[in-house]
Order: sequence, then structure tokens, then C-alpha cells
Amino acid sequence: MTLNLFFLTITVTRRPLTPEEIEHEQRLKEIEEEIMNRKYEFYRMF
Repeated sequence: MTLNLFFLTITVTRRPLTPEEIEHEQRLKEIEEEIMNRKYEFYRMF
């Protein structure tokens, strides 16, 4: 992403993820899925 402001250019780039960060993201997704499943099971009872 590039932003030009008063003849000054700022470029923002995303750095590559480390293996630890990738693993962390995967764990977060699994936890989110688990929570969604619990919600679904709870509301399905009604």
C-alpha cells in the first residue's frame, strides 16, 4: 500500500509470518470454531 502525502511517499509492506505465528493463528481459528460450535449447540436446543 502506498500513500502519497505532501510529496512524501510512505510504503507499508506486510512482513512474512514466522512458523510460531502461523501455529498461533491456527490455534486461534480452532478455538473460534469450537466456540461457534458450542453456540450452535446451545441455540439448537431452543
